[in-house]
Amino acid sequence: MNSLILGPGFKALFYKECLRFWKVGFQTVVAPVITTLLYLLIFSHVLESNVKVYDGRVAYTAFLIPGLVMMSVLQNAFANSSSSLIQSKMMRSVIFILLPPITSLEIFCAYVFGAMVRGLSVGLGVWLITFPFVGTAAAVPQHPLWVLLFAAGGSAIMGTLGLIAGIWSEKFDHLAVFQNFIIMPLTFLSGVFYSIHSLPPFWQGLSHFNPFFYMIDGFRYGFFGIADVDQWRSLAVVLFFVVALSIIALRMLASGYKLRQ
Repeated sequence: MNSLILGPGFKALFYKECLRFWKVGFQTVVAPVITTLLYLLIFSHVLESNVKVYDGRVAYTAFLIPGLVMMSVLQNAFANSSSSLIQSKMMRSVIFILLPPITSLEIFCAYVFGAMVRGLSVGLGVWLITFPFVGTAAAVPQHPLWVLLFAAGGSAIMGTLGLIAGIWSEKFDHLAVFQNFIIMPLTFLSGVFYSIHSLPPFWQGLSHFNPFFYMIDGFRYGFFGIADVDQWRSLAVVLFFVVALSIIALRMLASGYKLRQ
């Protein structure tokens, strides 16, 4: 029972994780917001009059905004936990996390919750700067609870995946494998910039095997009440990956895999 209690060790490590990215907030929060703003400016200007989504029921710029918000949440949640752990391993300061009486669950929750805070902070910043593009009425979600569910679930998945990547990686080059060959391709092929119904049948079918698609499509449902697949199906996929990745990460932490060697 005691192993399920998040004690002072969790609080200290969680505070450290939040403070780590917040002290360089211009780099970790403001810079991603500006980068996403550039995506919005370019894609909305070029494609607004040429792309129709949901049979024209939603303007392309409005359609683009939830995808960009969620993309920012996912990428920054992953970046926070993965970069924090790999830096600790490279600087050999990870021993100060392993030596104190902190349980694997506390370490896991501290890293993942810290990643969620950063991801959601960036996502909130991106959402706020989109108001001038579509107006307050179009930017406000129709189903806020669904938005919160998918934002929290998506950031938890990516924070956990970042923790797994940080544990597995022995140097920054290994971490780049996750970013360049898993995170970036799956993010850009998840429907951020398009509805999958605009794709040929083969690519539509292939998109359904991309877990990032369900995170973004469910999040977009919260804004418009429209989605490419049923929102409950998307939520089930998100919850499955939260549980599955959490089990993997907890086992890696408990065994000391590539941490205590």
